Amino acid sequence: MSQASLDDDELFGEAATEMRDDVESSLAAAWDALPSADDVWETDAENVLGVLNGLKSALDAGDAEDHVRDAKKWFTMGQRAGAFEDADDVEDELASLEEAIEDISEASEQVTDLTATIPGLRGTLEETGPDADDEEDDD
Repeated sequence: MSQASLDDDELFGEAATEMRDDVESSLAAAWDALPSADDVWETDAENVLGVLNGLKSALDAGDAEDHVRDAKKWFTMGQRAGAFEDADDVEDELASLEEAIEDISEASEQVTDLTATIPGLRGTLEETGPDADDEEDDD
């Protein structure tokens, strides 16, 4: 084996290691960008609308999607180049992140719908419920 091919193999090995490090760094950044479980569970709100608004704010994947995209981009390139010998862990983590982002997105849409609906429902109940008749009698 010539010295040039040894250097090429060595360079390829270094590039593969750097590529895996980049992928793992992007995966870690994606996890960091997701809201914590406490962010979506705990609240300080005094009413349902406050809870929903707080939850809507908490249900933001932030830059997680961008980090996952970067990880997938470099992971795909590395796989095609044969740089990832054991990639099952990376594939599993990518799938878990994508599932978490999808769940957060779906929950955010549902909370947004509720946030838009609850004030109208409250108004309807105030106007048509038995308490509305008592208020009219008081006038």
